[in-house]
Amino acid sequence: MDYKKLGFKCGLEIHQQLDGKKLFCSCPCITNKTEEPDFKIIRKLRAVAGEKGEKDVAALYEEGRDREFIYEIYKDCNCLVELDEDPPHEVNRDALKIALTVALLLNAKIEKNIKFMRKIVVDGSNTTGFQRTALIAKDGFIETSKGRVRIDTIFLEEEAAKKIKEEGNKVTYRLDRLGIPLIEIATAPDIVDSEHAKESASILGMILRSVDCIKRGLGTIRQDVNLSIKGKPRVEIKGFQELRSIPRVIEIEVERQLKTKNLKAEVRNAKKDGGSEFLRPMPGEARMYPETDVPEIIIDSKFLKEIKLPELKIEKSVRLEEKYGLRGDLAKEIIDDDIDFEVYVKRFENVKPEFIAKVLIDMRKEIKTRFNLETKPDEILEYLNDGRISEISFFELLVEKAEGKKINLEKYKQPDDLESEIKKIIKENKDASFNAIMGEVMKKFRGKVDPKKVAELIKKGV
Repeated sequence: MDYKKLGFKCGLEIHQQLDGKKLFCSCPCITNKTEEPDFKIIRKLRAVAGEKGEKDVAALYEEGRDREFIYEIYKDCNCLVELDEDPPHEVNRDALKIALTVALLLNAKIEKNIKFMRKIVVDGSNTTGFQRTALIAKDGFIETSKGRVRIDTIFLEEEAAKKIKEEGNKVTYRLDRLGIPLIEIATAPDIVDSEHAKESASILGMILRSVDCIKRGLGTIRQDVNLSIKGKPRVEIKGFQELRSIPRVIEIEVERQLKTKNLKAEVRNAKKDGGSEFLRPMPGEARMYPETDVPEIIIDSKFLKEIKLPELKIEKSVRLEEKYGLRGDLAKEIIDDDIDFEVYVKRFENVKPEFIAKVLIDMRKEIKTRFNLETKPDEILEYLNDGRISEISFFELLVEKAEGKKINLEKYKQPDDLESEIKKIIKENKDASFNAIMGEVMKKFRGKVDPKKVAELIKKGV
């Protein structure tokens, strides 16, 4: 596709959950509950006018569906705040600091007066009929391979409830997720093509994962794409869980816009096959009005001084690569998996850092792929560090450990005097070639000696 010729415009919205306590109460941020709820409540919601005195078109659409909402509640992660039976408590200051840390890493300008607003949402995902949200920063940017992508706004808001099922006009939501602190990052329409969208989302994800108390795992981060082509209205596509799906969804949506007449501005839901389906009309400005239960927060220099910016994951990766001579992909995966690599290096000081990295990443992945087994390499690394085994036997021992077998180190014990053993084999095979002697040595000591070391000793004639 010639995106420039098409007049392609594209921006991202990233929604990232935070860990710890919820935004307006002390309930823990527990998600993905599967057990039976402690109790349920049933409600209906209706649209109300925003601060401009008008009812939002998206809210009116949801109200017109005349649905009944069933909410599943858990005592260990819900309280009266989530049920809208108690006003919001004081804003979670830890969550606010995390959000401001992200904003500073995105080169954004912090708002001095943070005011929470109510965003009307009557699809049932909020028991109140609105979402509390606050602009905390704006006018930031990230650098990409295809130029700077501006960050228009950064919001701190409440996460919505999770939809469990929908039967007729009855919709069931689970409230474990409701109220978890959520950072929303919205870029300007600076993205130039589908692959650039994926790259930009990846950079934003890397920055978010560099900050402590950012939730990890499926469903904790979501990407929305806003796009249009020349002469067509903006469409928002929601529901991306994987970065790799972004280019395909964008390409299919552009093709749809090229073929569709009388296209309307709307919100669509991404499907597994790369297509999308209508979700609701595009909301407008009429859905916002002030939150009167949450006082304004003043951000002064003293508060900002308490924020310590972390080292970015990409910076940590480069540092490990340069300091220990690691492959770039190994260093990146070590950082992405939150492995404290330097603790391993210090603990197993007699093992080469590069080998430790291969154990932690390459070997563990290979064993998972080939045998569907999880591995814990610390015990086998101890044997290698103490000189009781060689690198050549490490993988086989790691597999045995993963299979739950009793480890017999005698099977892998290195010969006490390898040079003498090789001299003996050379003497017994006077007219044999290098390869033949190598074969005899490896046959006798397979899994116990390093082939490179054996080759060097044979060439030297020991």
